Amino acid sequence: MSAKKVSYFYNPDVGNFHYGPGHPMKPHRLAVIHSLVQNYGLHKKMQIYRPYRASAHDMCRFHSDEYIEFLQRVTPQNLQGFTKYLSHFNVGDDCPVFEGLFDFCSMYTGASLEGAMKLNNNCCDIAINWSGGLHHAKKFEASGFCYVNDIVIAILELLKYHARVLYIDIDVHHGDGVQEAFYLTDRVMTVSFHKYGNYFFPGTGDMYEVGAESGRYYSVNVPLKEGIDDASYVQVFKPVISNVMEFYQPTAIVLQCGADSLAHDRLGCFSLSTKGHGDCVKFVRDLNVPLLAVGGGGYTLRNVARCWTYETSLLVDEPISNELPYTKYLEYFAPDFTLHQDVLPRPDNANTKQYLETITKHVYDNLKMCQHSPSVQMHDVPGDAFPLQEGSGHDEMDPDVRVSQADEDRRIEPANEFYDGDKDQDKAGDEAA
Repeated sequence: MSAKKVSYFYNPDVGNFHYGPGHPMKPHRLAVIHSLVQNYGLHKKMQIYRPYRASAHDMCRFHSDEYIEFLQRVTPQNLQGFTKYLSHFNVGDDCPVFEGLFDFCSMYTGASLEGAMKLNNNCCDIAINWSGGLHHAKKFEASGFCYVNDIVIAILELLKYHARVLYIDIDVHHGDGVQEAFYLTDRVMTVSFHKYGNYFFPGTGDMYEVGAESGRYYSVNVPLKEGIDDASYVQVFKPVISNVMEFYQPTAIVLQCGADSLAHDRLGCFSLSTKGHGDCVKFVRDLNVPLLAVGGGGYTLRNVARCWTYETSLLVDEPISNELPYTKYLEYFAPDFTLHQDVLPRPDNANTKQYLETITKHVYDNLKMCQHSPSVQMHDVPGDAFPLQEGSGHDEMDPDVRVSQADEDRRIEPANEFYDGDKDQDKAGDEAA
């Protein structure tokens, strides 16, 4: 398999936001992940970008003008003046108003949007934005810790160039905001694997939710029960995605890698290990379709960091040690300081083999009702959301000009690089990979 070109988007400020005391969503997890990615040396295998910041105009490609204007204007200080809007836009306990709320939305949404544009322009094969994946946000309101639906906005950008986009969601919660946005179209197929039943949030995602009008049979839901382990999950994930690929034949994929489906998550009830979760990411990577990988849920910080660091290594196809490297956050991973933790199989896996086979068959029967790889009439391609600023390639740089940090970040270290450090004069062999 030829090496894939991977672009990774990270704003150093994105981990500094705080939803409030006791709130399970912790943007700080993004700083911990990035620190691990760097200390494992994975940044040398990718092009690193400080991403574009989405404007209100970008967000209004999906969301209503009045909702985005509210997000721009509301602050913890002027909250009293917006009392009548809070319930209208579902802002409150789950989705609090915190300092810098709009800036936070702008950062994570802009990264997903730029990732989609890089894929559209063949600048990379895989784009990674762990700050994105906020799949519950609706057109007119916040929901489930999500304010702006970066996934929908990224998919709308992909649709400028791609006839068919596949959305896959492995968060423990149903990807309801994305499903709702594309429920009436065959241009996007949404596939969500999630806990369903017993009033589990958000309460949607029954296997009989299949889409409507032109989108009938293009929404695929795999409702699962608590306690599902790696073996059971793979038993349903691989055949469903294989069948979807055969029938739908997408030309781009967005993968939401919510880590609240891991064992011991603060809000989840599944029993996946980081390796089991990562197997799904690897399976999608190996489909060899342009891929945008985004984050999502995940509320036990140290396990989210382990998971998305490991999945970064899978996406760049670079093995990493089970022993965590030293970082300033190392104490978070006490007492074992390892990447992979043993997950004891739970006795309460409520997903029987028969139940999983029934779901898989139901999905397959519905897919047979789809028009094979629906086509799109010829149309003029709308312009990109914003001009892409590609740095000059490493090979053409002027040797007398100091390398900027941005160009250094975009440089991918060849596999035959023998020495670390830029000042080493004894580079062996040719620099070209």
